[in-house]
Amino acid sequence: MLTADKLKQWSTALALPLLGLTLFLALWNVVAQNIDTSLGKFPGPVQVLEQSKNLINEHYAEVAKAEAFYERQEKRNAARLAQDPSYEPKIRPFTGAPTFFQQILTSLVTVATGFIFASLIAVPLGILCGLSKSAYSAINPLIQLFKPVSPLAWLPLVTMIVSAVYVTDDPFFSKSFITSAVTVSLCCLWPTLINTAVGVSSIDRDLVNVSKVLRLSPMKHITKIVMPSAIPAIFTGLRLSLGIGWMVLIAAEMLAQNPGLGKFVWDEFQNGSSASLARIMVAVLSIGLIGFLLDRMMLAVQKHVSWDKTADLR
Repeated sequence: MLTADKLKQWSTALALPLLGLTLFLALWNVVAQNIDTSLGKFPGPVQVLEQSKNLINEHYAEVAKAEAFYERQEKRNAARLAQDPSYEPKIRPFTGAPTFFQQILTSLVTVATGFIFASLIAVPLGILCGLSKSAYSAINPLIQLFKPVSPLAWLPLVTMIVSAVYVTDDPFFSKSFITSAVTVSLCCLWPTLINTAVGVSSIDRDLVNVSKVLRLSPMKHITKIVMPSAIPAIFTGLRLSLGIGWMVLIAAEMLAQNPGLGKFVWDEFQNGSSASLARIMVAVLSIGLIGFLLDRMMLAVQKHVSWDKTADLR
């Protein structure tokens, strides 16, 4: 039942974000009108909204071109088969420029691949470091050595290694995709690894003693005691890693000119048209919105797997 207290609570929760957003848009509009660039006025909210619509229309137009392209090939192949039943139909791929939304999808697939790969390494390694002081002493110097290194510093090395190692006539993944995904993995490792190790090493000693009394096997100790207790710390690391990975990916795509949102931003900057700044702002806002949604997604997963459903997670 909707009570007055709940209604007031919801109104407050909705009003404050709307107020902040309104003030931001108003300030943005005022500041934009007073900034002149070599390409004209800095785009305000209205110009960015117009370019958002243009990008949507361009996407649908490009999709329609692709569909018409494949339809023509199918008709041509059908006609050839009717004349020559032994003919082997060939479908050429559509080579049109990727749209804004297709580049968003490319970046999302890349960051998900790098993040998952890094998590599969960092979580078990963090559990090992949290359970074993010897393992922590052995691995900690490597963590402290490589943690401060900017992932973009790895990009040239990763590019050269992938080019040298990933040699095939029929690649399943493109080299640019692997390069970006590995770069993301390198920056996603450390927050998850460190937070997992801290969470595991900080488990309540009473729980550890219960495990000893029950004589749980090492695997059961991890699944029944360690993991449930360390979930908050593990997910803190995962959320940090995903956010950092998303930021680094955009920069890596700009620097290496790999397909994705970063390349879209750089191409628009190089294009230098009067609409370029507004289109870049669309990309910037999209990057921020996607980053926020990724964090909310991880928070929802944490709430689902956490044993303490009453915890105030934010």
